[in-house]
Amino acid sequence: MRVGDVAIINGDLGRHGLAVMLARDALEFESPIESDTTPLAELVLALLEHDVQPHMLRDLTRGGLVASLHETASAARVTIELDEPVVPVREDVAGACEILGFDPLYVANEGRFVVFVAEDQVDRTLAILRQFEAGAGAVAIGRVTAAGAAGVVARTALGIRRPIDLLSGEQLPRIC
Repeated sequence: MRVGDVAIINGDLGRHGLAVMLARDALEFESPIESDTTPLAELVLALLEHDVQPHMLRDLTRGGLVASLHETASAARVTIELDEPVVPVREDVAGACEILGFDPLYVANEGRFVVFVAEDQVDRTLAILRQFEAGAGAVAIGRVTAAGAAGVVARTALGIRRPIDLLSGEQLPRIC
């Protein structure tokens, strides 16, 4: 990964972990929340077949987006800045998370990944992903901003940069 690389996710976050937790505890909300479980191989192969050169690609299962970003930043020794307002979370998922005290950035996903590509490949990557149902909600959510110091920060809707830490425990019990 290099400074300037852009982070792209293929859709909204939090549905799988929340759906499993709600089913486990027999909780119901006005609108049913269904898992995002779906195969991702077709999307990844399409990126490779169209000469997109991912610098990193990772699924967003255990620990959700934040855990994946931290593990990636640590391995690559880079700082990743997340543009928090553009991270897609469905309204029903956001509402359920708020009621239950969860942060959707930490909730497990089964049909989502983050891919880091060079800035000149962003438009092509988004166009390819959006051709698939599992990538219809693809969006660029951040970028690598520095090398040498591993970490994840978020830029909030107010433009404030804040560190995003890993949880000290598990937000949800292991679900898979």
